[in-house]
Amino acid sequence: MKFIITSGKLVTLFAWLLMTYNLIMPFEGNIAVILYILLAVTAFMHLFQVAIFHTLFKSLLPLKKSDYLNVFAFGAFSLLQYRSKVMQRQGKSA
Repeated sequence: MKFIITSGKLVTLFAWLLMTYNLIMPFEGNIAVILYILLAVTAFMHLFQVAIFHTLFKSLLPLKKSDYLNVFAFGAFSLLQYRSKVMQRQGKSA
């Protein structure tokens, strides 16, 4: 599972870098438009995931700003990572 989360984070990081590069140095033609749309959709979805993260995990883990930024940057892969942290904590306390 750790390999999947790490691989997903790397792919997500590459996507963010590609979309950010397109903002600075736009690609030619329709590719630039598609990347602008993908950036907007990605940012919206990750903001939604941050809201889910806050709702689900605020009572289970001590959260810092870096945790929220991590979820915004890596989305579902960070949610899976925090889920496994919570499951490990609950397993130790039981």
